[in-house]
Amino acid sequence: MSDVLLVERADGIATLTLNRPDSLNSLDVGLKEALREALGELATDDSCRAVLLTGAGRAFCVGQDLRQHVETLESGNSDPLSTVREHYNPVATLLAEMPKPVVAAVRGMAAGAGASLAMLADFRIGGPRTGFLMAFANVGLAGDTGASWVLPRLVGHAKATELMMLAEPIGAAEALRLGLLTKLVDDDEEILPAARALAARLAGGPTVAYAQIKRQLRIGGTGALAEALEAEYEAQKISGATADHRNATYAFVRKERPTFEGR
Repeated sequence: MSDVLLVERADGIATLTLNRPDSLNSLDVGLKEALREALGELATDDSCRAVLLTGAGRAFCVGQDLRQHVETLESGNSDPLSTVREHYNPVATLLAEMPKPVVAAVRGMAAGAGASLAMLADFRIGGPRTGFLMAFANVGLAGDTGASWVLPRLVGHAKATELMMLAEPIGAAEALRLGLLTKLVDDDEEILPAARALAARLAGGPTVAYAQIKRQLRIGGTGALAEALEAEYEAQKISGATADHRNATYAFVRKERPTFEGR
């Protein structure tokens, strides 16, 4: 991968580090393309059983690189927001549909598309300086990177409207109360270790079942009861055919601790 995105693999965990700290990990074309490519590879990599997403330096990600966007606006491009379709939409889809758990270590500010990236993770760990800002309206834009889909699921429609339209920063304690954070640690230096510990726990779990749980929740969150019930049947059929299910069931009966292999 490019230097703007660091990829580290160890013990079933793939750690993706947004690595443009001098610009607070703002998303230029190079970083967006690298992230899209890496997520696509991890989605089909059976050796990866959990994804950890973080940012280098003092911020998680402040969203679109506006300096690069100014260049696009001044270039006369007939579709200056084509990056939404080319980059942000695929990245959002890959995160939301990643068939393994995703943990975000949110150190510092997550703004705009950066906030959306964090919210699309299954779990978000933050610290005292963690903040969220749905910054789109501040530059005269609507939301992207799945913000309109994930934010109401986390905080409800009314609060999502407030956060998107007023575009005011949310501190760590409020983010925890709203459900934007899964866990708030006492010190910023504890964020990444806590996120890694959670990712390690998930990497040692029933990977196929986790993927089916994520799919169930996507369907159940917006569909009718009949659709949710059918999705549950399909999910149980798939996860029930795994060695993990069979071995864990036998272990439970024998009062033993199960070991999951992710298959």
